Amino acid sequence: MKKLPKIIVIGGGTGLPVLLRGLKNYPLDITAIVTVADDGGSSGRLRNDLQIPPPGDIRNVLAALSEVEPLIVRLFQHRFQNGSELSGHALGNLLLAAMTNITGDFVSGIREMSKVLNVKGKVLPAANRGIILHAELEDGSIVTGESKIPNANKKIKRVFLSPHNVEPLPESLEEIAQADLIVIAPGSLYTSILPNLLVKKIGEQLCRSKAKKIYVCNIMTQPGETMGFSASDHVKALYDHLQCNFLDYIIVNDADLPKEILKRYALQNAEPVRYDVEKLKTFGLQIINEDLVQIQQGVIRHDTRKIARVIYSLL
Repeated sequence: MKKLPKIIVIGGGTGLPVLLRGLKNYPLDITAIVTVADDGGSSGRLRNDLQIPPPGDIRNVLAALSEVEPLIVRLFQHRFQNGSELSGHALGNLLLAAMTNITGDFVSGIREMSKVLNVKGKVLPAANRGIILHAELEDGSIVTGESKIPNANKKIKRVFLSPHNVEPLPESLEEIAQADLIVIAPGSLYTSILPNLLVKKIGEQLCRSKAKKIYVCNIMTQPGETMGFSASDHVKALYDHLQCNFLDYIIVNDADLPKEILKRYALQNAEPVRYDVEKLKTFGLQIINEDLVQIQQGVIRHDTRKIARVIYSLL
């Protein structure tokens, strides 16, 4: 049998599943490495109540890579609206918590749930435990907790983890070492992307890897995290935190966006990420610029099919 190209996709939040839904349609050996820094909503409640890593980002990735009937995925993603204890919980989060209890281990629970959902590829948490994300702001103050950082609404100087020496899964390091292509997914720069890369051995392995490395830049800035950021500002933040210039490519959107939708985003202090070509070139990056936008119900997202095609073409 011909060996499939190995692709590692790193991230969390809404950007990672968007990428994976497109990539699973190609002949690829996919591994998703997913953040475990979430401390809000259903994930935060389960994390505190059961002392398990937060399952929400993992749940969304399992759903994206699943190849079962759509109704089963809808069931897995269903969020309860009523009942004082159940309200706000996603069924998939509860199932992952139950599977962790049954198997005695979060990673084993994910592995078993992957079989139930017929997941294409591997889903690995950045660590086999929850990690706490802290941000040092420009004014010197420290904010603790992934969900609280954007609410501070101040410029972020750096983010860091506790425990600072958290261990990744050995399997994650092996996957990165064997990768043909590594993709940093779009998503919240400081609260979804960097928590993975700041797991020290993952960051070090990424810097050592000989694979092609791609960053899919966000289309819009994010209030409380990247207000006023250009594409090169995103890259600089990644490089500053890892202390190595590890990227080969950046994929940026160059399509104009509808004015009425931009007005709505502006009310939330969000604007298109500036695509500053000359500054990006100073980083030695190969730039891929295309119309990558899909607008659904007034929300701007990457078009999963277009972005998957671009990434696959780089193999």
